[in-house]
Amino acid sequence: MKDLRSAVALLLALPLAWTTGCASLGDTPAPVATPLPATAPAPAGAPAAAAANAPVGAAVAEALGGITTAAAPAAAASAPAGAAGVDVRIEAPDDLRLLLERHLDIVRLGRLARDEVDDSEWSRLIDATPAQVRELLQTEGYFTPRIVLERESRGEPGQRDVVHVQVVPGERVRITRVTLEAEGALERAANANDPYAKSVLDGWRAEWPLTAGSGFRNPAWSAAKASALARLRAAGYANATWVGTGAQVDTQAGAVRLFLVADSGPLFRYGELEIEGLVVHDTDTVMHLAGAPRGAPVTETLLLDFQDRLQKSGLFENVSVTLDTDATRAERSRVLVRLREAPLQVYTVGVGISANTGPRASVEHTYRRVFGYAAASRNKIEWGQKRQFWEGEISTHPGEGLYRNLLGGTVENLESDSDTVLSQRLRLGRTQDGTRIERLYFLEAERSRRTTVAGERSNALALSVNYHGVWRELDSVVLPTEGFTFAGQGGVGQSSGTDARRGTFSRAYARLTGYLPLGRVWYGQARLEVGQVFLGSDMVAPDSQKFRAGGDDSVRGYAYRSLGPLVDGAVGGGNALYTASVELARPISAAMPSLWGAVFVDAGNAADSFQELRPAVGYGLGVRWRSPVGPLRVDWAWARETGKGRLHFSIGIAF
Repeated sequence: MKDLRSAVALLLALPLAWTTGCASLGDTPAPVATPLPATAPAPAGAPAAAAANAPVGAAVAEALGGITTAAAPAAAASAPAGAAGVDVRIEAPDDLRLLLERHLDIVRLGRLARDEVDDSEWSRLIDATPAQVRELLQTEGYFTPRIVLERESRGEPGQRDVVHVQVVPGERVRITRVTLEAEGALERAANANDPYAKSVLDGWRAEWPLTAGSGFRNPAWSAAKASALARLRAAGYANATWVGTGAQVDTQAGAVRLFLVADSGPLFRYGELEIEGLVVHDTDTVMHLAGAPRGAPVTETLLLDFQDRLQKSGLFENVSVTLDTDATRAERSRVLVRLREAPLQVYTVGVGISANTGPRASVEHTYRRVFGYAAASRNKIEWGQKRQFWEGEISTHPGEGLYRNLLGGTVENLESDSDTVLSQRLRLGRTQDGTRIERLYFLEAERSRRTTVAGERSNALALSVNYHGVWRELDSVVLPTEGFTFAGQGGVGQSSGTDARRGTFSRAYARLTGYLPLGRVWYGQARLEVGQVFLGSDMVAPDSQKFRAGGDDSVRGYAYRSLGPLVDGAVGGGNALYTASVELARPISAAMPSLWGAVFVDAGNAADSFQELRPAVGYGLGVRWRSPVGPLRVDWAWARETGKGRLHFSIGIAF
C-alpha cells in the first residue's frame, strides 16, 4: 500500500505532460503545443494548445471555479458578442457560449473601436482563439472539440468586421477511477483498528462526490478537493493538507482518472481552555459549557456546539471559540475562548397580540449573578386581555453535564368563554438544556380555583413529581423545513379538591411535529398530540393538569381552550386529549420567497375519556411570513361543528 501511494505521489509531482491521445491534468492545467491554424478544425484526440501570447493559461481553471453549467442543448443559435470594432459571433451550446463570451480575449477586445487595435493585433488574437477555446472547454470536461473560425472583413468605413467561431464540443470526458488515500496519523490509527479513525476514513471516502461514471468539470473537481480537505479538518485533523492531486485524462477513451493523497497531520485532542474576557463569572461555568471530556477529538462540531452553548447561556453577548493548531501540542491542544460578558441586569418590555389571548404587554427582569453567586434570576409579569401572570425563577449556572438546579413559581389567571382559572405553582427541579435534547425533572406543588360564568367555584390541590423532555432533529430551529420535534411529559402525584377524595393520579402527554419538503417548492407539516390524566372517578386534579383543545396551535376555527367536556354547564378540562393537523405550504412567488401561502386541516378535542372524545374539525387557508425570528402566521379557518369562520393570527414585538 505504501509503495502504491509513493508511486501516486511521484506521478503527481511530475511535470504536466501530453502523450499520444492521453493527457495528465494537474490542479492548474497549462499544456503547451503548436497552435493550430485559425480556420482548421482540431483533429480528434488532439491536446489543447496555448498560444505564447495568449493571456488565458493556467489561471483559467482557477478563475472559473464558480461557474455553474446547466444541461446544454445540441446546438445554440448564433449570438453577437461584440458592440464596437469587431463583431464576434459564437455558435455553441448555450452554457459554453456564455463561458466563451465571458473569457475570450477576442470578445473583450472586439468591443474596442476599430482603430484602437491594428490588423496585426487582430490577426494574433484570431490565431490564439482556437487554443483559448480548447483551454476553456477543458475546464468543462470537453477535450476533443471541433473548432471552425472565419473572419469576414467588411473593409468599408463605419462597418465592423465579423469573426465567426463555430464550436462543436464533442463528448464530455467521464471519471472512470478515483484513488483517494490518506497518510499520517489517520492512516496509522485506522491500520491499528482505532474506531474513531476508521469511521473518519470510511466516511471521508464515502462522501467523495465525484464518483466513477460522473462527468468531469474543473469547477466540480476544485470544489470536491476543497470540501474533502475541509471534512478531514472538521473531524479533528486541523492541519490536513494535500500531498498531491491530479486528473489524468485519456482523450481517445474520453476517460479521467483522479488521484488524491492527503497528509492528515495529527489528531487534535481537547487538553485545556484558554479563556479571555471573564470579569464576574466563574471559569468553571465556561469549562462546564464545553460539554466534552479531556482527550476528546476537537472536531468542528465540538467547537460550534461549545460556542452555541456559551451564547445560549445568556451570560455573554459576544463569543468566539477557536482551536490552537500548534501540531506540537496536538495531544493536549488548547481551545481558545474569547468572551464579552452581557450586562448583569436587563429589563425587557414587550407588547403583542394573538387570537388566543388578545392584546398583551409584559415586563421582564433578568439578573445574571444573584448576590454574587453563580446563579441567575428571571422575573416576568404579563398583563393581557384574557391572561395575566407572574413567573419567577432562580437557577444556577450550567454545571457538570450542562445541568442547572432551579426554583420557580407561577401565578396565572386565565379567562376563556366558559370559565376563569386562577392557579399558583411552586416548582423545584433540575434541567439540562442541550442543542438537540432538553430534560427537566421537578417536584411541583399546585393549587387551582375554577369559576364558571354561572359563578360556580371549585378548588383543587396537587403535589406531583414530573419529567418533561424535548427531542429535536431539524434543519433549522427557527425556520424548520425538514425534520421533527418530539415533546413528552410524564408525572405522578397526590391530589384533592372540592367534593373529591384524596388520591393518586398520573399524567402522560406527547406531541410529535414533522416537517418534510415535497418536491421543489411545496412543504408539508403534520402534528399529532395525545394526552391523558389517570385518576379515580371520585377524584379531581388541578385544571392545569387537564386538557382542553382549540386555538392557534390546536384546532383552528375554534376559540382558545373552547373544546372540552362540559363541567357545571361550561367547558372544562378533560382527562383525555387528541389533536392532529396536516398543512401544505409554498412560497407565493419567486420574488418573495419568505412569504408563503398554506392550506390546512385540523381535528381533535378533549373529553373525560377517549371513548367519549368526538373530534371537532377545522380547515382553512393561511399566510406565513418567515421572518428572521420565526414564522408569523395569519390563518382563516372554518369550524365544521359551529358552521362559523374564525381568524387566527400571532405576532409579537420586543424592545
